[in-house]
Amino acid sequence: MKIIDAHLHIFPQEDWAEQTAAGVGHHNSLDHLRQVYGELDMVHGVVMGNRSLEVGDHHYPADLFHYCVGLDSFLLEGGRKAIPDLADRVEEHLKRDACCGVKLYPGYNKIWLSDPMYTPIYDLAARYDKPVAVHMGLTANRRAHLKYCHPLALDEVAADHKKTRFVMCHFGNPFLESAAAVVEKNPNVATDLSGLLEGRVDLERYFREQAGYVSLLRTWLTAICQWDDVMYGTDWPIVNLGEYIRFIQGVVPEEHWEKVFFQNANRIYGLGL
Repeated sequence: MKIIDAHLHIFPQEDWAEQTAAGVGHHNSLDHLRQVYGELDMVHGVVMGNRSLEVGDHHYPADLFHYCVGLDSFLLEGGRKAIPDLADRVEEHLKRDACCGVKLYPGYNKIWLSDPMYTPIYDLAARYDKPVAVHMGLTANRRAHLKYCHPLALDEVAADHKKTRFVMCHFGNPFLESAAAVVEKNPNVATDLSGLLEGRVDLERYFREQAGYVSLLRTWLTAICQWDDVMYGTDWPIVNLGEYIRFIQGVVPEEHWEKVFFQNANRIYGLGL
């Protein structure tokens, strides 16, 4: 079965990045990823941008990756307002075949998705027919504010920008009920299942001890029956790639694996594989 990782991060070769990757049995290098991808039949990945808005900072091996340009700390000027040429700089990325979307980090920026500063970004994404992926749910640090990345915040902009396609990253975890409702209600919202684990995991023990959580996850995915809108993703380098494949296989019914692991990401992100 071919697999697309619809949500990963590529970091510079720094000690902290190597330590993170080593902690889950990997190395922070493109050569290592190419090797592991081959072993696991992973054919492509979508890199969620964590670098600057400079086009030159976003060159990835075309046979392995597309990317979403990220609007995190680079969105704001002095932490107060959007940089004046934000839309123009985003469009320079969207013009590129290698760029398959935009990534927003509202909880970290502490800005509502409905803020007018995002409107030109939504309009550009609609014009180029490339999705806006949004970090939803728990954040990686305590300084972020969860209210900005609750799934209901995405519902508002999805309803008001019907021509823009959105991806709810992490299935809004742990706000699973709200996440399911937003995906079911809005035909322009898809989701990925990245970042639901962190670190190495004994899956047999995990499925036993966390049966309640896994049951909720399965329940809401099954309840809305939106399998055309669900994508596999990892949030690498925080998880072991082989383990995470097996984890999602334990959550998603086998009859939907082809869609979730490959077909949906290929279509939603326009990867042309």
